[in-house]
Order: sequence, then structure tokens, then C-alpha cells
Amino acid sequence: MVMGFNHSGIVVKDLQKMIAFYTETLGMKVDREVDSVAPPEGDHTGFPGAKRKLVFVSFPDGDHSMELVHYINPPSPAGGLEKHQVNASHICFNVKDLQAFYDKTSKGVIRYVTPPKFRNIAGGVRVGIVYGYDPEGNLMEFMERTKTA
Repeated sequence: MVMGFNHSGIVVKDLQKMIAFYTETLGMKVDREVDSVAPPEGDHTGFPGAKRKLVFVSFPDGDHSMELVHYINPPSPAGGLEKHQVNASHICFNVKDLQAFYDKTSKGVIRYVTPPKFRNIAGGVRVGIVYGYDPEGNLMEFMERTKTA
């Protein structure tokens, strides 16, 4: 029986650049690093002998982590999906002040799809949402929820 989330993983090309982005720009911390080598007969990766570097990052008070997966051998081929394609995905982050975060990061740090959009929903809640891309093109969503009443 599934009980909840453990972590989410993304495959990355430039591991150091991605660690810097998620820790310095988004405020996450490195939890642990793993050098992973699959046995010759293979393992759960489906790649016999695969060599990977895994770096888990999370927010200091969070209970969910992200796994940055860097394939050393075999190297990851170029790829990517348009945001509307089947199998495309995104990561959503909660933000305290979406407009301020957007203003701070929209000048060369994060490439955004649109400026933030805000609307009021039931229960006196204002929601703000904006989509953007990390340095390697992974789609991210940033969301703010605030009580208005």
C-alpha cells in the first residue's frame, strides 16, 4: 500500500551547476550524495554496470527531497519534452511572496513562461502561479497561497 512521497528525481547533465541552482537560488540544502554503480547483471536502473552520481536536496524544514541523477556511464542522451507532451513533468514549489521571488529571479536566473498570474478562489484564498525553467530546461511551477479574509 502506498503511504506517501519519498523523493522526486530528475536526470541532469551538469551536476554542479544544478546543485548550485537548487541550493543557492531556491534555498535547498544537500542532504546526501551517493556514488552508485550497478552490478554487471544490472539493477533497478535497467543498465548493467551503470555508474551514477546521486545528490539529494531538500528544504531545511521539508519532508520531501529531490534526487539529482547524473549518469556518468552510460551518459545521458540529449532529450526533453515540450510542457504539453505526454510524459512531460514539472516540480511545484511553494513560495511566500511570489511577486518578489519572480522579480528577483526573472533577470537571467530563471526563464519564465509568463509573469505570475493571481486569482481569488473560494474560502478567501488568493493563489499566484508562475511556470519557469531550471538551467537545464526542467519545468518548475512556483505557487503562493495567501488568506485574503
